[in-house]
Amino acid sequence: MSLDKILAISGKPGLYKLIMQTRNGFIAESLLDNKRLSVTMNHNVSVLSEIAIYTLTEEVPLKTVLQTIATKENNEPSSVSHKDSKDKLEEYFFEVLPDYDEDRVYPSDIKKVIQWYNLLQKNDLLNFETESEEVEEEATEEPVADKKE
Repeated sequence: MSLDKILAISGKPGLYKLIMQTRNGFIAESLLDNKRLSVTMNHNVSVLSEIAIYTLTEEVPLKTVLQTIATKENNEPSSVSHKDSKDKLEEYFFEVLPDYDEDRVYPSDIKKVIQWYNLLQKNDLLNFETESEEVEEEATEEPVADKKE
């Protein structure tokens, strides 16, 4: 799963896939309804690969949290909904990330993570094995030296 091209746009529901860059911004496609949207630099945009969750000791990348949820749920949709009660969401998140910082991670953040997980899972964008294989392949490739004759 590559979160480098998955975006959260402030004021817009759901997640978006980066399609192409334009002179004024970029074109993004909604994962909810596949509609395309022109996004200018005036929008507040977050790339999912740059988001982290606060814990008591460090910041855990969102990808790691999503992998933990996927493992817990056997790559199925989450057992809780983002519309569940605050207490139920916090209890679920403690199972996923036991040492998350309750003072800095709000219930609205937990709702977003669960909603994003379900949306990525629905669109089959949670393929962790493929990405780790690609990284391994890149690491095992030997550099080609220039031949001098």
